[in-house]
Amino acid sequence: MARVRPAARRYAEAIFGLAETENRLDEWAADLDRLADLLAVPVAAQALTSPAVPPAKKLSLIDAELPGLQPHMRNLIVLLLHRDRLELLSQIAEAYHELLNQRRGIAVAHVTTAIPLDQATQAQLTARLNRYLGKQVQMNTEVDPSIIGGVVVRVGDLLLDGSVRGRLETLRRRLVGTGRL
Repeated sequence: MARVRPAARRYAEAIFGLAETENRLDEWAADLDRLADLLAVPVAAQALTSPAVPPAKKLSLIDAELPGLQPHMRNLIVLLLHRDRLELLSQIAEAYHELLNQRRGIAVAHVTTAIPLDQATQAQLTARLNRYLGKQVQMNTEVDPSIIGGVVVRVGDLLLDGSVRGRLETLRRRLVGTGRL
């Protein structure tokens, strides 16, 4: 997960304020996702971010590929094209979703385990995180055998390390600190 640039965050905050005023939070989220998906296609990304392609041609490409974008979204695209900032769209979408989740009381937990979690274990972990954080938790899971066992959970700046690797590292630091190692 790449760090969101401050410029993208400012655009997202402005868009979120407008979407909130219009009571169209989900429509903006859907349009931003569609644009981010388009930019994830290498050929489209190359054409839309190339300085050799004029902004009018880029706009007509977006209109052809994504019909039905709301008028304010189209205005945002024009603004980004003229400022040569279209490459920020994926980060704007990411920052917008963070704001939307925050508004709805949803915490996104990035969970790393040594082996894949079954449905029952995922549900149990989600319930525990819901209680611990006092929010509804949306989990993104990842498997990393290097943690040996246990679980590592990252929610924003909060890190909960219950991995075997983490415990061994803590033990190693204690032993080094006492001079036993």
